[in-house]
Amino acid sequence: MAPMKALAAEMTATFGQRLAPLGLRVKECTGDMQLSTQEILETQMLVTTPEKWDVISRKGLGDASLVQALKLLIIDEIHLLHEDRGAVIEALVARTLRQVEVSQSVIRIVGLSATLPNYVDVAAFLRVNPQRGLFYFDARFRPVPLGMSFVGVKSPAGMPNSRHAQQMSMNEACYQRVIEQLRRNEQV
Repeated sequence: MAPMKALAAEMTATFGQRLAPLGLRVKECTGDMQLSTQEILETQMLVTTPEKWDVISRKGLGDASLVQALKLLIIDEIHLLHEDRGAVIEALVARTLRQVEVSQSVIRIVGLSATLPNYVDVAAFLRVNPQRGLFYFDARFRPVPLGMSFVGVKSPAGMPNSRHAQQMSMNEACYQRVIEQLRRNEQV
């Protein structure tokens, strides 16, 4: 599952090209790309958005075997659980876990994110065994290390200490740091 149709299309093209030599079919199923039940069943890898998989898994498109064919659910950008669309992802995970319980089938759920500070909480939500199935790759695994610095920000004198004032101060501090980096011909 990819959070956006554009990313789903990109993933479909990438995986389709890489898996074609193995005889595996990769198809996109989003609001833009409709597939028949037969096309979905003949596909080994289906790339979809959370909303589209929600429709398929809830209604089954008239065929329960679609959902029963699921063996691996990869959720890209799982940190979106915290966003507005998180309720859909949460419902999909709950529905998948319920399917596992009811049918005694095995479905592996993988959550991917580059920005997930609460990965232990998400792992618990996905019912991951922390000793066997939780993999966390921190900055040590980056091919190029990231530099990190911390900047203290406070509201300017005379400004109310509101959330908006704090946000404006953080935006200004960030903007100034970006300008400094660019003037030194460094990446931002």
